[in-house]
Amino acid sequence: MDVSRDNVDAIWPLVVGTAATLVTIFLHAFALRSILYFVHREHLRGRLGFSFWLDLFIVAGSVLVAFAAHLVEIVVWGGVFYRYGKFSDFAAAFYHSALNYTTLGDEGMMLSSSWRLLGPLEAADGMLMFGVTTAVIFAVIQRLAVMRLQGSDT
Repeated sequence: MDVSRDNVDAIWPLVVGTAATLVTIFLHAFALRSILYFVHREHLRGRLGFSFWLDLFIVAGSVLVAFAAHLVEIVVWGGVFYRYGKFSDFAAAFYHSALNYTTLGDEGMMLSSSWRLLGPLEAADGMLMFGVTTAVIFAVIQRLAVMRLQGSDT
């Protein structure tokens, strides 16, 4: 069985992109677990729904942790682009990664034809990670609202 170069060119970026996606999933899971642990700890201390400013601090802290996770994930993808995408420096690879991860895109920064598949893979990864982040932040805000409303009944 003869494997053509085109098949190899499509398979290797798919493997690399899948590995990068798995890394970002684990990083994001760790960050979101940290957020949920923090909110749970604040709940046990009786601080949820206690005051507007404390609730704002909890939401802001949660958003900042998630944002930091997204930045680290962009760095991971930037490292992949730097290693395999033939960017001359990491700053250019990081910028390209940020454009893909946020689905903004930039046709002026094209990878070689064999590595172009990484762009859509990173965009899909970014969309999924932003979706999961949105769900967790929504859950945090919902929990704060429930605690606030329960507190106003007394």
